[in-house]
Amino acid sequence: MSRSLRVHTDYIPKVKSALRRNGYPRQKDLAEELWISLSTLNNYLNGRAVDVLNFQEISQRLGQDWQEIAVFEDNNSNSEDKESLACFSNKPGCLTEASEADSFLYIERPPIEQSCYEALLRSTALLRVKAPTLMGKTLLMSRVLDRVAQQGYQTVYLNLHLANHDELANINSLLQWFGLCVSESLGLPNRLADYWYEGLANSKMACTNYFERYLLRQINTPVVLCLDEVDRVFPHREVASEFLGMLRAWHEKAKMGKILQRLRLVVVHSTEVYIPLNVNQSPFNVGVPIELPEFTPEQIKELAQRYKLDCTASEVEQLQELVGGHPYLVGECFNYLKFNGSGSWEKVLQDAATEAGIYRNHLRHLWQMLQHQPTLVDALQEVVEANGSIRLESLLAYKLHSMGLVHLQGNEVTLRCRLYREYFRERFHDIALCAIQNSKFKIQNSKIGHD
Repeated sequence: MSRSLRVHTDYIPKVKSALRRNGYPRQKDLAEELWISLSTLNNYLNGRAVDVLNFQEISQRLGQDWQEIAVFEDNNSNSEDKESLACFSNKPGCLTEASEADSFLYIERPPIEQSCYEALLRSTALLRVKAPTLMGKTLLMSRVLDRVAQQGYQTVYLNLHLANHDELANINSLLQWFGLCVSESLGLPNRLADYWYEGLANSKMACTNYFERYLLRQINTPVVLCLDEVDRVFPHREVASEFLGMLRAWHEKAKMGKILQRLRLVVVHSTEVYIPLNVNQSPFNVGVPIELPEFTPEQIKELAQRYKLDCTASEVEQLQELVGGHPYLVGECFNYLKFNGSGSWEKVLQDAATEAGIYRNHLRHLWQMLQHQPTLVDALQEVVEANGSIRLESLLAYKLHSMGLVHLQGNEVTLRCRLYREYFRERFHDIALCAIQNSKFKIQNSKIGHD
């Protein structure tokens, strides 16, 4: 059998639509669950060759017959895509996760969009966008980058989830990967070897020279560089301090030098910055901060209208009471009501937190992610069982907030919505029952042993 397989062109739309249908609103969610790279999954979804075992595993998770959709690759053919495929194009509308359908369903949250756009028109711009998972950060940036591209700006979108662990754990590797991806996105040849050489003080200087003396000198227009999921580097504290410090240094240097004034930075992250950074070396206390709020009742109503659903004010209130104004959860409800045609509004809300409900895959995914971090499970249980807001250790609070499970107000956390309370309360109840049964079993075995 050939080592590599790819999805037949005719089946590409089918596998892409299967992502969301199976509870994976983003490619990243499935990649994390399968412990594969985002670039591998992206190759699969776009009909490029991947390893046979990865192909079979992804197909199974998406409910696809792998033999039906597969095209076998010749072992001798060079089917591996260049590393540039891990980097998004600089053309407008290039964010692969933001489809035309997503754009049509995008609900503006004024004045956020205009604030982002106006900030990026200014030289030395540094825009900081923060919101938990699934709050719409990628869609927001897709629209903003499209708009500045219409002004003749070059745009580069780079997701740090595409960097592997080794690259994130070493500052030299990370900066070379960073420089390569930006080169490819701008359509420029890779000239890293000309700038990474012995004699330079450090790799930050090499990277700075690469941008100042090469990349930005090849472009006659401003370049908007959007770095998404920057919190991926936070666990690697020394690397994070060096990388983020370099971005801050670029921002400050741009105030004095014309070349770096062409670069407009966007830093997108899901959680609070929980690593210690020198106040004068952090990019998180300068520039324009943007936080994405939940939908208002009016915005929920507007989204329903985009789906051509006739929702009453009472129904909107019921949905908001269950899921708050969480954009993804609201959208999933409307998507189901629009395209499935079975089940009443009341039935959808009644079953929402159960294994028969429309959110079952999303809820299972959250639960599976929590299982990898037992301390988070314990922390979430405290929040679920609390009657009001409580205090948690800062890092735990930040991580739960980044997953979208809790609201974070100062040092206090509260559960995000009733949907999560009902679902996770059942999971913790099941754990307690299992513990009781195991205890009884041990006691019985102990008695038998003594007899």
